[in-house]
Amino acid sequence: MSELRLKTASQPQTVALGRMLGGLLVPGDVLVLTGDLGAGKTQLTKGIAAGLGVQADVTSPTFTIEMVYEGTSMPLYHFDLYRLDDPEQLEDTGLFDVLDADGVCAIEWGEQFADQIGPARLDVYVTRLDDEAAPGEEPPREVRLVAHDARGEELVAALRAAQVR
Repeated sequence: MSELRLKTASQPQTVALGRMLGGLLVPGDVLVLTGDLGAGKTQLTKGIAAGLGVQADVTSPTFTIEMVYEGTSMPLYHFDLYRLDDPEQLEDTGLFDVLDADGVCAIEWGEQFADQIGPARLDVYVTRLDDEAAPGEEPPREVRLVAHDARGEELVAALRAAQVR
C-alpha cells in the first residue's frame, strides 16, 4: 500500500490537483473522499470532474445522495453518503450499479463503508490546515492519497511522477 501527501494553498490549487487526478482516471476507478465538513472534498471533486471533461457545475449531492455528470471521456458518479449510517442503506443508493461501470465513482463520506465498496479504490483524505493559515486567510489543505490495489498504486505513482508536491 503506497501513499502520497500533497499540499494545496488555495481552493483553486485543490481544484487543479483534482483536474490532474481526473485526467489520469479510467472507467471503473473508485475514489473515496474523506474529510471534515468544509475540508475541500467537493472542491477536489470539481477538479476531478473538469479533468473528465464535465461542463456542469459540480455540487455536493448531500440530499440527493448521487449526481451523475456526463464528461467528454466518461461519466462521473458523485455520491455523498453523509446521511447514511447503515451498510444496508447502500442498496438504495445505486452505488453498486455503477462500481466497475463505464465511469468514475467519487464517493464523499464513504469511509465507513470501505468494506462494502471493496479494496479496488483510492482513498483520498482532505484536511484543512487551519493552524497554518494567517488571520483572515484561507487555510491550506493536505491531500493524502492511499492506494489499496494495483490501479491505486498506478495513480499514486503517476501523481508522484508529475511532481505534484
